[in-house]
Amino acid sequence: MTPDTDKAARELLAFYIEAGADAAVGEEPVDRFADDLVAKPSVEPARAPQPASSGPAEKLRASAPPLPINAPPSPDAATMTAREAVKGIATLEDLRAALDAFDGCALKGTATQLVFADGNPQAKLMIVGEAPGRDEDIEGLPFVGRSGKLLDRMLAAIGLDRSGVYIANIIPWRPPGNRTPTPQESQICLPFIQRQIELVDPDILVCLGGPSAQTLLGIRDGITKARGRWLTYNTGKREIRAMATFHPEFLLRSPLQKRLAWRDFLAIKKILQGN
Repeated sequence: MTPDTDKAARELLAFYIEAGADAAVGEEPVDRFADDLVAKPSVEPARAPQPASSGPAEKLRASAPPLPINAPPSPDAATMTAREAVKGIATLEDLRAALDAFDGCALKGTATQLVFADGNPQAKLMIVGEAPGRDEDIEGLPFVGRSGKLLDRMLAAIGLDRSGVYIANIIPWRPPGNRTPTPQESQICLPFIQRQIELVDPDILVCLGGPSAQTLLGIRDGITKARGRWLTYNTGKREIRAMATFHPEFLLRSPLQKRLAWRDFLAIKKILQGN
């Protein structure tokens, strides 16, 4: 082997190790691209021993087709199931039970538990985020981590605490890695949060972050441009004053934007006081 060939072989071996191919599957190298191997395997697969005779039951099992694997429902089908599930629900307790029984959102399978809501369902102010994070997934309550502590301070600055506000999320299950929910996941869970808003029937709805504002208020602008404007959310029975503002998690990363969020919360306080 020449020095150049030896160097190339070592570089190729290093590439395989970095790619995770660090275990041999046989004692001798095999050329998987050889014509005779492609046309006919060199080793016949082992066959299970067959009984001397087969009765009718054995013959029936041998001829039966494999059992089908249940595929997850399509987003459209899952959304339709969600719409049917919320029909006729008259209480928040029943809505929570319907969410517990709903299997149309794949996030349920990776989350620890359902994160339904926190606060006072009789409050005039309802706040809706996008989805739970790690701490919320552990405790089963929305906004209890670092962003939740900041939200508590923001509420305290306008004279409120969790007894005077109702808090929920578009999606009640934590996305893996705290990633942003996909539009499909938001649409699947939308009927549930819409019914939740209708049952709480607040005077003011505040959407925290772009995904929440886009899903509930139909905003297409970025949150920086959309925040601070009074809009209308229609429950189908009445119109509710609504506003989008920054998510506390964003404010933790961009503290200079807290001054704009402060303006938004002052505007919310003014409306709550009837001014």
